[in-house]
Parts: sequence; C-alpha cells; structure tokens
Amino acid sequence: MMNKCAKSFVTIMIVTAITALVLRVVIKQIIKVTITQYESDASATIKLISASLENYAKDNLGVYPAKLSVLTKNKPSYLDKDYTGLSPLRGYNYDCPRLDSSGYSCSASPVSCGLTGKMIYTVITGGSLISEECSKKE
Repeated sequence: MMNKCAKSFVTIMIVTAITALVLRVVIKQIIKVTITQYESDASATIKLISASLENYAKDNLGVYPAKLSVLTKNKPSYLDKDYTGLSPLRGYNYDCPRLDSSGYSCSASPVSCGLTGKMIYTVITGGSLISEECSKKE
C-alpha cells in the first residue's frame, strides 16, 4: 500500500511540474503578443496625432495649435479624442512636451518598460517618427 501511495505522489508531482512549465510558456507568449499589440497601437496613435497636427497647420497658414485638445473641438475635428488627457491608454502614456505655433514634439512611452511595451515613439514637426528602446532611457 505504501508503494502505491508513493507512485501516486510522484505522478502528481510530475503532472504538476509539466503543467507549470506549459503555463509559463503560454503566459510568456501572451505577454509577447500583448506587448506587440500595444506597441503597434502606440505607433499608429502617435502617427495619427502627427497627421492631425500637420493637417491643422496646413489649414491654419502653418500655425500649430497650442493644445492637443484644440484638434478635437473643430468641426470637423482633426482628432477623435485628446490622447494626452486619456493617458495611460493601452499600456502607453502620450505626451506633447513641445506644442506651440511653430512646431511640436509628441511621444508615446510605455507605462512599464518591458511589461507594457519596449519602445518609445517620438514624432516631431514634419511628421518624422523616431523609435528607441525604453531600456536606453532608464
């Protein structure tokens, strides 16, 4: 009887170890996919912000708005929402540290480097997109 209990315990431990290993691999893949989706969304959103700013300037004799919220108030609006006011959004914070009549600089940075994203996206006047790993900034 003791031998039978020992075999059952060993079987349970092996099944537990295999299950833990499979779960680890699956969770790691889920995190990778989520990070990829968040990075893709952040890149697209920062490009959208840049295109909206450029279109606004084109319609206003080369003058950029002082606030991103101005782009949501026009009829028709240039942006559907103020992304800087909604931060964090899908793992990224959006910010426009330089936004004046002569130009802009806006960025999307992950809330937690490595968990919600690995890249920082920055767009500057003219629509130039710069991307760099967030680990370089920490």
